[in-house]
Amino acid sequence: MSVRTSGTAVTADGRRSEGFVGGQPPAPAGEPAALGTGLGLDPDDLPDGLVVADETGRVICFNAAAARITDIAPEDAVGRPLEHALPLQDIEGRRWWRLTDPYGGLAIRRGQPERNLLLGGREVLVSARYVRSRPTGPVQRLVIALRGTEARRRTELSHAELIATVAHELRSPLTSVKGFTATLLQKWERFTDDQKRLMLETVDADANRVTRLIAELLDISRIDSGRLEVRRQRVDMSAAVRRHVQAQTTAGQRPDRFLIRMLDPLPDLWADPDKVDQVLGNLLENAVRHGEGTVTIEVGPVSDATSTEGTSVTVSDEGPGIPEESMSRVFTRFWRGSKRGGTGLGLYIVKGIVEAHGGTITVGRAPAGGAQFRFSLPVATPAFMA
Repeated sequence: MSVRTSGTAVTADGRRSEGFVGGQPPAPAGEPAALGTGLGLDPDDLPDGLVVADETGRVICFNAAAARITDIAPEDAVGRPLEHALPLQDIEGRRWWRLTDPYGGLAIRRGQPERNLLLGGREVLVSARYVRSRPTGPVQRLVIALRGTEARRRTELSHAELIATVAHELRSPLTSVKGFTATLLQKWERFTDDQKRLMLETVDADANRVTRLIAELLDISRIDSGRLEVRRQRVDMSAAVRRHVQAQTTAGQRPDRFLIRMLDPLPDLWADPDKVDQVLGNLLENAVRHGEGTVTIEVGPVSDATSTEGTSVTVSDEGPGIPEESMSRVFTRFWRGSKRGGTGLGLYIVKGIVEAHGGTITVGRAPAGGAQFRFSLPVATPAFMA
């Protein structure tokens, strides 16, 4: 590979040759160099910032991404000493290039791992690679990669929000469990059997709440790491929907609040039954808790002729629905449609489960004005044939 700068090629072994590199004319003075890789790749095509310095420490390449990240114009950097063109400092205010001394330091070093540095008051993620003519030879080229910190900050903020949410959700049930158990242990003889039963039922419900939260956290961890396993078995979607509606009515909901529509014939569906139950349970619970009126569940074959064969389930209600400006955030972490409790993690997990099956899920407005969720799962094949 060679780097073109103002008609002079700097090859990997540090030799200079005049003329074109990679069959291209020389770049005008002051413009960032192009990489003569034979693939027609220009440094400006790279998503990350790229800065290259030659054996003398002068910048010979400064791509568009580097200019965007550092707010330094390429023409102000190319041709200048690296220390002046890219005046990086560590968090203690020390000049980074003098501290690391890439050209005069230990000859066995191969580069610098990515770390957070300061550039004119802004944070930049910087990593470097030392290109040598031989393993312990002098540095012929210094290749620096730059990345902004916005993505990392968003990740850190998301993690902080997750920790805060978990701490808040755990504190309430654990306080209840601790209080009731301590009271029962200290004053057991003072309570009637009905009072004891009520306190123990409360403890049991709060313990289940903690268990569900821990299960949600494990699901999020598997989804984010791409390790969510899907164990496909034959799933009767009609029976699964009826089972969840029965559970809602057993919990106290009116039977006439639910309307089930089955559009036969349904194709054979191979999916993870536990995870399908998780999706159905979450969508029905959301419709009951946040919606109003009749909750309609429609199950049928995928109607889109361009899609693969599969089963589609639509859950809709007659409540106020989801504001148009919020629909793009429904499946993100911590989104809550109302102030009626919940961690805001359920729909994020639902989307991860559906996509792990190779399916899709959408949200929209129901004909009666409420929220409408529709997910589709492909027919797929059983686990023992995959």
